[in-house]
Amino acid sequence: MVYRRTHQVVKRLAARRSAILAAAREAAAEGGMAAVQIAPVAVRANVAAGTVYRYFPSKAELISELISEVSRDELAAIRRAADAAPGPSSALAAAVTTVAVHTLSQRRLAWGILAEPVDVDVSASRLASRREIAGEIAARIDAAVRAGHLPAQDTALAATALLGALHEALVGPLAPDNLEDPVKMRDAVQTVTLLALRAVGVMDARARGLVVQQTLLPTTKALVGAAG
Repeated sequence: MVYRRTHQVVKRLAARRSAILAAAREAAAEGGMAAVQIAPVAVRANVAAGTVYRYFPSKAELISELISEVSRDELAAIRRAADAAPGPSSALAAAVTTVAVHTLSQRRLAWGILAEPVDVDVSASRLASRREIAGEIAARIDAAVRAGHLPAQDTALAATALLGALHEALVGPLAPDNLEDPVKMRDAVQTVTLLALRAVGVMDARARGLVVQQTLLPTTKALVGAAG
């Protein structure tokens, strides 16, 4: 007789997997990717180390899935913010602002996802996450170009350049180290969003208006406030 998992068993297994990933995320947010080790993650998740291995047979698989999960959450937030915007230029500004806020809200986790050296190979997961987010930014630039709000351009290249600039400015080795303060965080988000909009061809006065519009949105205020 073939064994079939009941709905309750499936739910319990999914909940345990989620708890392990949540524990790994907490560890990475506090101590970087170096803190994502099987035994400490198991303790945080209140499971045995062997249980972690049943879901993630290696540390590389655990970290890779953590990177994918964090990136999926960020991508979903970008889409929600952009889809709620009243037009393509506002949608682009919302997308850029969301990337900036998410990067600043957990800088150590963001650095771990992006580029922190780790002793296992997670390059495929990192590359996939960047491609997805860059693709979403490219789609928003393309929509603004088609609407006549931006000049014609290589939208994929522009999106990649913007994403690289945001990450380097906010969480890279040259990023300021005092961005935990909510006021400084807000100023940094405004600065990089304005830079991004100007870079793709938004006229300065319009760009400034879009940045102010994003700053006044309740979702942006809540994210910045929670991160500070």
